[in-house]
Amino acid sequence: MLLFAFVVLVPSARGVWYAVTDWDGLDPNFSFVGLDNFVEMTRDPDAKAAIWHTLLIAVAITVVQNGIGLLLALGVNSAIKSRNVLRVFLFAPAVITPIVTAYLWRNLLGPDGAVNSLIGAIGPESWKQDWLGDPQLALWSIVAVIVWQFAGYSMVIFLAGLQSIPREVYEAAAIDGAGPTRLFWSVTRPLLAPAFTINLMLSIIGGIKLFDQVYALTGGGPGHATDTLSTLIYKDAFTLGEFGYSIALAVVLTIIVAVVSSGQYLVLARGERRVS
Repeated sequence: MLLFAFVVLVPSARGVWYAVTDWDGLDPNFSFVGLDNFVEMTRDPDAKAAIWHTLLIAVAITVVQNGIGLLLALGVNSAIKSRNVLRVFLFAPAVITPIVTAYLWRNLLGPDGAVNSLIGAIGPESWKQDWLGDPQLALWSIVAVIVWQFAGYSMVIFLAGLQSIPREVYEAAAIDGAGPTRLFWSVTRPLLAPAFTINLMLSIIGGIKLFDQVYALTGGGPGHATDTLSTLIYKDAFTLGEFGYSIALAVVLTIIVAVVSSGQYLVLARGERRVS
């Protein structure tokens, strides 16, 4: 408890204190400003856009990543001969450091990158896009990169859930006349509730706290088109020297993570209890 307090609780409490000051990160003399930093957020278009981008990315990642992960898990859980090899290949991107993945995809998605070269080879030049430089596409390109990397991670968790379902349950349902769709909806889906809880929690929390991939891919640009709360906190603290304001943003980020994850857990846990 003493170690935890020293490493986590005390710095967190000091952070909350700095959030109500005008500290610039260097000057030992700073003033108490109350809730001015939080009020400033309501007038700061960049902060409001960053909050919106953060929630949009988190929801998109959660839905798409887990949808693809579930489909992959259902596929490699079948009796196909290559299932073990496929599991390795599909999970492999998840073990690569996120920053390495981001730099790899920044090159692939560049104006002269492999993605545009492939598109130009199979279609007209007009199909080529500035994937990371177009404000309309950059955010969704980031989502696609993260889903590519972590869909295999979600797949492994769903696969563990699928393999824990007794075969006798499927056999009994098949004897009762249940087809593939009915088997999935009435047997697989309810019994995968614990796997859904874990995957959705990890995805939503990871999406809200996202920093490395966004900063490496776009730096929050073009303009502020892909800024999230994490990238805005970094810029305000280490580029503009507004530590008090950046810590206030970090407090808001912490509150969002706590509220969203707690609410999601309560809903999913209630679903698990109904199934059990």
